[in-house]
Amino acid sequence: MGRGERVQEIGLPRTGGRKPKGICLIPSDTCGNQCLPSDKKNRETKSDKKRRERRGEKMLSDQFLQELKYRSDIEQVIGSYVNLRRRGRTLSGLCPFHSEKSPSFTVYPENQSFYCFGCGAGGDVINFIRRIENLDYMEAIRFLAQRAGMQVPEEAGDDHTARLRKRILELNREAARYFHRNLMSEAGRPGRAYLIGRGLTKATITHFGIGFASESWDGLVSAMRQQGYTKEELLAAHLANEGQRGGLYDVFRNRAIFPIIDLRGNVIAFGGRNLGEKGPKYLNSSDTPVFKKSRNLFALNFAKSSDRKELILCEGYMDVVSMHQAGFTNAVATLGTALTEEQCRLIAQYTGEVVLSYDSDGPGQEATRRATGLLEAAGVKIKVLSIPDAKDPDEFIKKFGAERFQQLIEGSSSATDFAIHKLRQQNDVTTAEGKVAFLKQFAVLMAGLPNPIEREVYLSKICRELEVDKAAVAGQIEREQKKRSYRDRKKEERELIAPPMREGSGPNREDEMLWRQHPREMKAAERLLQYLLRNPDRAENLRDQLPETYLLSERDRVLYRVLLQRGLSGQELTLAALGENLPQQTVDRVAKWLLPGSPAVTDQEAGDCLKCLQNQAARMSREELGQLSGEALRQYIENLNREKKHRGE
Repeated sequence: MGRGERVQEIGLPRTGGRKPKGICLIPSDTCGNQCLPSDKKNRETKSDKKRRERRGEKMLSDQFLQELKYRSDIEQVIGSYVNLRRRGRTLSGLCPFHSEKSPSFTVYPENQSFYCFGCGAGGDVINFIRRIENLDYMEAIRFLAQRAGMQVPEEAGDDHTARLRKRILELNREAARYFHRNLMSEAGRPGRAYLIGRGLTKATITHFGIGFASESWDGLVSAMRQQGYTKEELLAAHLANEGQRGGLYDVFRNRAIFPIIDLRGNVIAFGGRNLGEKGPKYLNSSDTPVFKKSRNLFALNFAKSSDRKELILCEGYMDVVSMHQAGFTNAVATLGTALTEEQCRLIAQYTGEVVLSYDSDGPGQEATRRATGLLEAAGVKIKVLSIPDAKDPDEFIKKFGAERFQQLIEGSSSATDFAIHKLRQQNDVTTAEGKVAFLKQFAVLMAGLPNPIEREVYLSKICRELEVDKAAVAGQIEREQKKRSYRDRKKEERELIAPPMREGSGPNREDEMLWRQHPREMKAAERLLQYLLRNPDRAENLRDQLPETYLLSERDRVLYRVLLQRGLSGQELTLAALGENLPQQTVDRVAKWLLPGSPAVTDQEAGDCLKCLQNQAARMSREELGQLSGEALRQYIENLNREKKHRGE
């Protein structure tokens, strides 16, 4: 393309009969036509900076991030977690973020990035550490900086959120010590009586750092205030609540306290078991700046080092503590909530097999059913533990001992056996009606099994037990498979238009709907984002021709704002820099765009995409204007004039 050549002569109609300016994607300092006002500079404006500072964003310098990545070679860092094999200019291995048998995880030393073609996880060394160690952005920066012997710049350390996180971790550590000392004191007699009554030894209590919160309204608050912790910090850590008159009182009172410790040994939250009659039986910390219930598991910090190949997933803290005391050091538990997709992905990083050991009551069995689906989706093999003559693992171990419990684990059933057992409970197969209902549901279950041998084994077994014709049931399974194939085919057709719905990089439900309804506009937005990513010097031109409201997806708008901000201020658009202000899934998406060999977006294509979005915005504007009248129309014109004045037109 020659100097000053326009990409497209397109634009939205402007008021006052003025001819629209052409769209030029060439930087204004090199474009002979000078399509944009000459007083605009490729830098972050004061208003942009103020808005960023109000949001509390502190950007690490590009120089620091470059040095950090230079000292944290991605091949060496990932190689300490994953067994990598060289394949020409790349390295491959089994993905640590999902369970797989064939390697789909690729490391690109050339541009210091990684990408998994199985789950969509991708990024640079910082993003890898974020995922593998379950950290946020700044925690990953500090992790790598410590590994590389570097000091994180003060400008990042001054960030209020970062300082608050640091203080909360220190506060939690001191609170855990306070609770444990309290348990061992005279005031902790009720707590000791409860724990000893549950069969825990002093060694186990010390190992888990279990403590006791007395009935005092502000025992912990007073102790922590004396150590210099502020009201803001106590509230942010969810160790205190604020009363009507502004005073603070303890969140945990008259409870056995179980510290929740992350994979790096930080106390990030607490769980409390009520020892009285008032209040909920279990009370857990709310989400805080250092703790997300959906992303952590109790005792994973211990279980990850266990010699056992599988993890045992329990419902409660006491089950886990009792099992560890009995030698089952691979037991973990969720944190007062149902199992989440994030926790399943976390589990898949450490094992390919899970034994579900939930309570035998109704809610426990329902939790088992739900957990099997989530874990299977994460690629984890599941076995379901049946606990006879006891309501939970803790009670069973006390009654029958660790050896009998090990026998239960060895004899635990598969997820398919568990599902069939539940179908039998739901249908009375001694009646014709119940038998038909059971077999229909059984056929749906079998149609979802990928292994034909496994399907044949269960089919023969059930038909023999129920004395039904095997061919008839096989025919029903085949019909269900055709239905499933049709649904899968339709999904594949949708994915020809929209990007694949990967776990790591897929759009949310809103984006999925937008891709179905506006495939051209969504594709145009995606290609323009890729263009801006590789051409940050076009940021000024795009900012003036493409308002963020032209992008239909909120996720695209967020990425567009970040790319513009860094492009206008002359900063690099690297994965390391973008990860500071973007969610992990968006970073995965960007990582895929930056893979070596990915097709570049030409100036001509960018202009076409811009025209597509502008035409869509014009159509929407005309439709909206047609519905305005009176005061609403006057307000619209005022806003339009204000926007033009802001642009200097």
